[in-house]
Amino acid sequence: MPVINVKDDQDFKNQLTLAGSKPVIADFTAVWCGPCKMIAPTFEALSNQFLGAVFLKVDVDVCEEACSIYGVSSMPTFIVFQNGSKMDMMKGAQKEGLEALVKKYADNTSAVSLCLNGSDDTPLDRFLEGNCNLVSDCDEQLIVSLPFHQPVKVHSVLIKGVADRTPKKVKVFINLPKTIDFDNASGLEPTQLLEFDDSATNGEGQILPLKYVKFQNVQNIQFFIENNTGGGDVTELVKLSVFGTPLSSMNMNEFKRVAGKAGDAH
Repeated sequence: MPVINVKDDQDFKNQLTLAGSKPVIADFTAVWCGPCKMIAPTFEALSNQFLGAVFLKVDVDVCEEACSIYGVSSMPTFIVFQNGSKMDMMKGAQKEGLEALVKKYADNTSAVSLCLNGSDDTPLDRFLEGNCNLVSDCDEQLIVSLPFHQPVKVHSVLIKGVADRTPKKVKVFINLPKTIDFDNASGLEPTQLLEFDDSATNGEGQILPLKYVKFQNVQNIQFFIENNTGGGDVTELVKLSVFGTPLSSMNMNEFKRVAGKAGDAH
């Protein structure tokens, strides 16, 4: 999640309220502070890693009231808030210390790949590495949740399945705070509905385009595979790939593959 630049003291209060129960990591900084500039890339990187937290950049020369209330006397100072209350504080540009502070409080569950109703014999991590197919367990439905380590623009999805076990109707959701469950997935309006056909069993599979305007700033993407082309009780995927580009420049090799070829967007 991108770092939010706080405009003034009122905006700071509003951001704490909007965060709800999410942990808030506030970087009290100054434009003239050398150590602040040195630690800024680390703070930015952590914001893209821990998607369950809110990261704020607070200019001490603009938000003087907040500095007074929370005892900010040197820069940079990092303060953790939860439910509007101050939980912890760290002073200084210490990379390891900042990482430890964030990990202590930030909920990172949304930054972990998950699969619901997958067979124990075909774990998601092995599937994403291209070492096995992904097979449903109790019935034909699957939920696959995939995070990105920084926001991306996503333009298409590829699926390859096995014969009549190939996914057919797939609901796509983005930027949900938690992994969706089957009850919610059935009733919730998706960001986009995809329908695959028998061509998804041939060659490299079937690629379907996404409505690009809706997928401009994707931090996590979830797939609810509702049924398969054969109407049976078992769904089986050979490949699931997401294609897109990062919002900011980075080494494309840093993207993790989604059971696909190098260069896929995740």
